[in-house]
Amino acid sequence: MSTQQDPFDPSKAAKFLLRHGHTAKLGLTYRDHGKNWVDLELPWREDLVGEIDREILASGPIISLLDMASGLSIWTSHGSFVAIATLDLRVDYQRPARPRSAVIAHVECYKLTKSAAFVRGIAHDGDPSDTVATMSGVFMSIEGANRNVGQ
Repeated sequence: MSTQQDPFDPSKAAKFLLRHGHTAKLGLTYRDHGKNWVDLELPWREDLVGEIDREILASGPIISLLDMASGLSIWTSHGSFVAIATLDLRVDYQRPARPRSAVIAHVECYKLTKSAAFVRGIAHDGDPSDTVATMSGVFMSIEGANRNVGQ
């Protein structure tokens, strides 16, 4: 009997994580993943639009999309679920999403240390070369921080 856990699988985790809480309210869906990256989608919905243009997704849900894709990419790179906290998440908007268009996030975890994970990614509405936004972030491992307390 093996006691070794299977590596973290974002497609399986998304079935649970995206059906509960904030991500469920937004309607985020899993699209694809690789060894250190994850793609998620935020569908266009009338209740997620901005105040000025009622046909374009607001920035808040797009930031949440990028944050969740970041977490999934970190767990995928790490190979397991570890408690993390967002330390810094920078989102640079290049343009509004197209009217009534879903937005797709592609986020990769490009560096893991004992206590931090570094991510970068994009949000687009169908053409990854024509980005809605770019992002970068730093996440702290809660488990790593707890091990270092008092040392």
